[in-house]
Amino acid sequence: MADDDFRAHLFPVDDPRISAFRGLSYREYAEVIKSDPFAGPMIVDWATRYPVPYRGVSHDGNITAQPLAELRAGEAAPNAAMVAAAELLLAGLSARQRADICYPLRANQWRSWANPEFLQHDTGLRLEDLDHVSRHRALELVRASLSEQGFESVKTLMWVNGYLGETIDLANVMNDASYNVAIYGTPSTSEPWGWQLFGHHLALNCVVDGERMTVSPAFLGAEPSLILESPIGPVDVFGARIAHARALMAGLTPAEQAETLSYPEMVDPAMPLGRLHPGDERHLGGCFQDNRIVPFEGILVGDLDEPTRAEVSAVAAAFLDHLPAGVAAARLREIESRYDETWFSWIGGWGTEDAFYFRIQSPVVMLELDHHCGVFLSNRTPAQFHVHTGIRTPNGGDYGGLLRAPAGGQP
Repeated sequence: MADDDFRAHLFPVDDPRISAFRGLSYREYAEVIKSDPFAGPMIVDWATRYPVPYRGVSHDGNITAQPLAELRAGEAAPNAAMVAAAELLLAGLSARQRADICYPLRANQWRSWANPEFLQHDTGLRLEDLDHVSRHRALELVRASLSEQGFESVKTLMWVNGYLGETIDLANVMNDASYNVAIYGTPSTSEPWGWQLFGHHLALNCVVDGERMTVSPAFLGAEPSLILESPIGPVDVFGARIAHARALMAGLTPAEQAETLSYPEMVDPAMPLGRLHPGDERHLGGCFQDNRIVPFEGILVGDLDEPTRAEVSAVAAAFLDHLPAGVAAARLREIESRYDETWFSWIGGWGTEDAFYFRIQSPVVMLELDHHCGVFLSNRTPAQFHVHTGIRTPNGGDYGGLLRAPAGGQP
């Protein structure tokens, strides 16, 4: 069996890590997990962060509104298609369901998203509780908002979640519909509104205002992210991001690599207390981290030569491939225009067998990828088949903050 085959790390069928939860509904599981020694403390910590007023991620605690890129021809959001899909979804719901799925535009429920398998906040409607037609229409709203590749990635991540649930006999907790969907504001081509989808290893927060659109925070992850053989063939969800990142790091000079490298080991004794989170591990922009201060570190991208900066752009473009082409082009141009204020940092090795973490961070974007230990797999060291990736828009830009309100206001 190959070293990168996740099946080598399946728990025994009777291991209490898995067997203790069999037969529980997702709501029962959400209550039981509060007493879990791994998840319980995280739930308590997150509960203290959720009510804190939103300001935004920053590198120093100061929130400074950033100018938006001027849109060019062909870069408008697909707002009309999104509105049509949202209205069709709402039209098929009962009055009670419409009340449950809809929130005011600036409701704090935006910030209730979470990426674990347990339900932290029951925001909106749960896909698995909807009938087939409404579930399909909810996903059609996602399809209308993303690129076709992006929608296929979303569907693949949802499938992987179900595949893992079936493999370890916990489909009652993890399946391809273990996700919540919510709508914020009134779908409109002239007024801002948005939608949210979140669940295990997947969270998208989409806001559109006329021709402008943002999807941030965005969390895409998978355990397993690398499946050599499956009913749908080989699965390698984050292969492009990983390949471009390795090429970027490998292409630096030894002196540049030394400057970029924050820690040589994924669990490094030189890391300060708190640098490793029990659930997020090295990832800093996860759920309930909306106001986190993340200092710049690593190497300044503006000091790199043009071919290396192009590789940085290739990494960024891979992170943006879920966006419609025009929206992605505008966002990438915005990111590239700030390379004199963009930092690239790395933890771990960068060979083909190495697990690693990296971050690209500027006043307008924070991109992260982290290889993780197992949660429902038994590997106790980070492995290539468990990946978390995240996109944040610092300085109040998450949840469409720069489209809808001054930096520092409620989302």
